[in-house]
Amino acid sequence: QVQLVESGGGSVQAGGSLRLSCAASDDTYRSQDFMGWFRQAPGKEREGVACTSTSGGSTYYADAVKGRFTASQDNAKNTLYLQMDSLKPEDTAMYYCAADHDVGIWLGYSTQSPKYWGQGTQVTVSS
Repeated sequence: QVQLVESGGGSVQAGGSLRLSCAASDDTYRSQDFMGWFRQAPGKEREGVACTSTSGGSTYYADAVKGRFTASQDNAKNTLYLQMDSLKPEDTAMYYCAADHDVGIWLGYSTQSPKYWGQGTQVTVSS
């Protein structure tokens, strides 16, 4: 089974930047229609952050991160990225990369777990 391994998290001051990476063990995740990122803070629901069609088409961003985060990928390296700029304390969460056929998982229309997802990387933003 494909493994997804996130990295790049850490602690940063408000207004700072981080770039998260998600390395896939193979390209099996690309058989899914969508790939992207979730986050979850303690005591809060899982939140879709960004997702992109695996064909390289349109990208969805949650309103809370729109204009600050940028999702991208390097298919040759089987790696996903999330560039996070102008970070705010409310961005503090565990961040997960994932892949699934159903875009509704990211949009909040489905509570199902993604078909593939990683172990997460912690992002902490202090004021």
